[in-house]
Amino acid sequence: MVRGFGGASGFAIGRAFVLPSLELELPDKLVDVADLAVEFEKLYEGIRCSKSEIENIKQDISDLIGEEESNIFNAHLAILEDPIFMNEIQGLMQRHYKAAEVAVKETIDKFVSMFDLLDDDYMKERAADIKDVGNRLLKHLLGEWEEADPPADTPYILVAKELSPSHLARLDSAQVLGVVTMLGGTTSHAAIMLRAMGIPFVMGMENRLPAAIQTGDILVIDGDEGSVIVNPPQDVIAVYEEKRSRAAANLERLKQIAHVPTVTKDNVKMELKVNISSAKELDMALKYGAKGVGLFRTEFLYMDRVSLPLEDEQYEVYREAAVKLGERPLVIRTLDIGGDKSVSFMNLPQEDNPALGYRAIRILLDCRELFKTQLKAILRASLHGNIRIMYPMISSVDEVRQANEILEQAKQELIEEGKPFKDNTPVGIMIEVPAAVVVADLLAEEVQFFSIGTNDLIQYALAVDRMNETVANLYDPYHPAVLRLLKQVADAAKASGIPVSVCGELAGDPEAIPLWLGLGIHELSMSVQCLLPVKEQVLQSDAQTGKSFLAEALRLRRSSEIKERLRAALR
Repeated sequence: MVRGFGGASGFAIGRAFVLPSLELELPDKLVDVADLAVEFEKLYEGIRCSKSEIENIKQDISDLIGEEESNIFNAHLAILEDPIFMNEIQGLMQRHYKAAEVAVKETIDKFVSMFDLLDDDYMKERAADIKDVGNRLLKHLLGEWEEADPPADTPYILVAKELSPSHLARLDSAQVLGVVTMLGGTTSHAAIMLRAMGIPFVMGMENRLPAAIQTGDILVIDGDEGSVIVNPPQDVIAVYEEKRSRAAANLERLKQIAHVPTVTKDNVKMELKVNISSAKELDMALKYGAKGVGLFRTEFLYMDRVSLPLEDEQYEVYREAAVKLGERPLVIRTLDIGGDKSVSFMNLPQEDNPALGYRAIRILLDCRELFKTQLKAILRASLHGNIRIMYPMISSVDEVRQANEILEQAKQELIEEGKPFKDNTPVGIMIEVPAAVVVADLLAEEVQFFSIGTNDLIQYALAVDRMNETVANLYDPYHPAVLRLLKQVADAAKASGIPVSVCGELAGDPEAIPLWLGLGIHELSMSVQCLLPVKEQVLQSDAQTGKSFLAEALRLRRSSEIKERLRAALR
């Protein structure tokens, strides 16, 4: 077994089809001055054909992966319209008399190298988009070249160095059992599309495999663990076939409780909601019985584009989600960028320690017009459902008050523009910085609700980067300090009479249910895949056991002791 990174969950077993890596080597062809006009016309015709092709792909694939995810191809169109990219090509042709295809190839190589050197995983992955668009343009300049086609009538696991949206758009998704790539990350367009398609995906296998995978090899891939087994013996295949079968059967079993009320054995109610990045994710969430959205990540509206999304565009996205949910709550987190989430057109500074740097509410309070535009869109959409606004990464009362001042300005502008909105839209904050925990009693007087972001709170509290393999073992949700921080937040919310929910990964862990019941936290928000397993655990639990667990856990000194007590509570 070789481990990479999980990009999309699920198991796949089948024969590999290896997509050949397309690496063109073009001679340095020069043209006469008299032929430059013809060469430029060839370039412009290639751009026109490429744009038309991308528009057709976007239209064809939107039914499969959803309209919002298909907007990935808008980023590809933007590259063909980017003045810096196009000026580089035209400059090579005008000043150095390069043939159009040579100028395009050199420009692709230059920009890909530039992005690869950036210390930002998200920006590195945009190099794949440039390469994809550039190769499409080269095809039109050179004429179609031969590409190996996958089997037409036999399911397979696709293996590639990296996978572009264009490759995925050409594939028959019914035949693709899973995907393995040597490169790529969780924010790559391939990962986003494969998650939307429900196809298991393992990435980051470069330099990890003892030998290159060959077409025809039998593969077993686990998209949850991020593992690949090449040509396993039959007994290993049998084990994974059983795992796959059990997972499918378990899902069918769990679907039976999708719309059963989520209450403990001693009749304590728990509200289970979902974390989403687009309204398209709501269909499955509602099918699995979600009672609302506890976290709508809005940063994906701002990524992969060359300019800010306008107010009307954002309004339509929020309105669609609100209408789908009806009376169920929709908590919209305002733009949370910076750190590991970059927006290319904002030119955010490179930082040595981005997790502690210029991000989230800090950017919003500086970029007031950007913030105000988003707030106006949310306020307008509030007329169509049960919308709540949530500010990210709050650490002080001053930040809340400054954000609320901008919110009041947004309301005033909407009044002046004659645009209706719901004036009493609730405002809450993410509790994900230890400073916010310490002053939680003060913050509770400023807002209408709390949401605990356990991922960052644990990371900051323990000074552990959970993505750093060297120290990841120190990332411990049941560290005594973490339990005390969680209790402090729960107590402050209860004293002020405001609700508190949890929206980090720990919210989707069924084994954590006794902890939340003990703390008196009855709202959890998680990925849609976690909804049914968590609900099953709630139905089998009782609040009194949770309270007994917490009382004892708070007296224990070591996380190993706390985990043992938790296992006893679960039993």
